[in-house]
Amino acid sequence: MSKHKIYSMSFASVYPHYINKAERKGRTKEEVDEIITWLTGYSQDELEAILEKHTDFETFFAEAPNMNPSRELIKGVICGVRVEDIEEPTMREIRYLDKLIDELARGKKMEKILRK
Repeated sequence: MSKHKIYSMSFASVYPHYINKAERKGRTKEEVDEIITWLTGYSQDELEAILEKHTDFETFFAEAPNMNPSRELIKGVICGVRVEDIEEPTMREIRYLDKLIDELARGKKMEKILRK
C-alpha cells in the first residue's frame, strides 16, 4: 500500500492554510504556533527552520522532539473520521493537529485546546 500524498507534502505548504483558517475566525498566527509547539515540542525557532526547509509532514512528525502525551486526550471527528480511531500513527498526528486548529477556529479557549 502506498503512503498518503500528504506525507510527502511540505509542512510549509499547509501552514498558511492553518493561519488563514484561524485568522478568518479572529484568532492569531501566534495561537496557531502555540498549538503546533505544544503538540510537537518544537521551539518557535525550530518551527521557523522547518518552514524555511520545507520539511515534509512525515519528517515533521517523525523528528518532533517531544510529542505531547496529552494529545491522546484529543477526541472527535475530523474529515468524517474519529481521530481516536485512526490506526496509522503519522496520519493520527496530522489529524490531531487538524482537530486542534479546528477547535481554535471555532473559538475554543486555549486552555481547553491545550488540554490543561
